Amino acid sequence: MKSGFVNIVGNPNVGKSTLMNLLTGERISTTTFKSQTTRHRILGIVNTDNAQVVFSDTPGVVQPAYKMQEAMLAFSESALEDADVLVYVTDVVEKLEKNIDFIEKVNKLSVPIIVAINKIDLSNQGDLEQRVEEIHRLIPTAEIIPISAKARFNTQPLLNRIMELVPEAPPYFPQDQWTDKPARFFVSEIIREKILLYYDKEIPYSCEVVVEQFKEDDKLIHINANILVERDSQKGIIIGHGGVALKKTVSEARKALEKFFQKKIFLEVFVKVDKDWRNDEKRLRAYGYINK
Repeated sequence: MKSGFVNIVGNPNVGKSTLMNLLTGERISTTTFKSQTTRHRILGIVNTDNAQVVFSDTPGVVQPAYKMQEAMLAFSESALEDADVLVYVTDVVEKLEKNIDFIEKVNKLSVPIIVAINKIDLSNQGDLEQRVEEIHRLIPTAEIIPISAKARFNTQPLLNRIMELVPEAPPYFPQDQWTDKPARFFVSEIIREKILLYYDKEIPYSCEVVVEQFKEDDKLIHINANILVERDSQKGIIIGHGGVALKKTVSEARKALEKFFQKKIFLEVFVKVDKDWRNDEKRLRAYGYINK
C-alpha cells in the first residue's frame, strides 16, 4: 500500500487550486481569476485500490502585510514540513525570484520535488525552454513537468509521476473520506468565492465569511452566514443600493451550494462590521487561521 502527503505550493495566481481540483477530481479549492483566493491549507484525499494520496492546497506565498497574511504564509511553510512529495507550481510569466526566501527553504528539502510549469498554452517552445533552464538553476534537484491545468494538458503524466513517488505506507484516513474540512468550511469558501467574483479592489480581501448555522434534513439544508467586513463603508458596498449587490451574491452562492451539496439550500446572509479583524490574533484564531 502506498500513502503520503503531496503538498502543492507556489506564488499567488499560478493555478494551484485549479490543479488541486483536477488532481483530486473534486471541487475542493476555490478558484477565481484573483490572487490570494486560497486562505487556508486544504486537504483533498484520493483513494485507489492500492494507494491513498493526500493532496494539500496552500495559500499563495506572499510577503505579509498584516497578521492574516502571516497566518497564510505559515500554512504554506507548514506544507514543507510534512510533504512526502512537493509540487511547486509556477507559470510561464511570473518572476520566480520574487519569493527567493521560500525557494531557499524548498531547496533544503530531502523529499522529491516536482516543479509544474502551468499555463504553457500561453507560451512558445523557446520561452518554455528558457523557463526550464531558469528553474534548473533555482531548484537544481527538481523534476520539471510542463502542464496546462485549465486545458488539462499533460496533467495525467503529472499525476502518474506523483503516484510513483508516493512512499509505501498505511493510509492516514478512512477510505471514504475525501477532505479534512467540514461542510461549514465549504459553505464559507463558496460564499467568499462569489464575493471575489462580484466586488472590486480591496473589498473581497477585507471580507471573512462565518457560518452561524448549518442544519440539514432529508430535503433541505438551512444555512445562516455572516459576511464580516472591516469598515461601515465596506458594508454599504457589499449590500449595494437597495440590497441588490448582496441579493445577487446570495443568489449565486445558493446555486453553487445546491450543486456542491446536491440538495436544496435555504441561505440567509447578513453583513456585519468586525473592525480590523485581519490584524486581530483572537479573531484570526476564531476564524481558523491560527491553530488553537
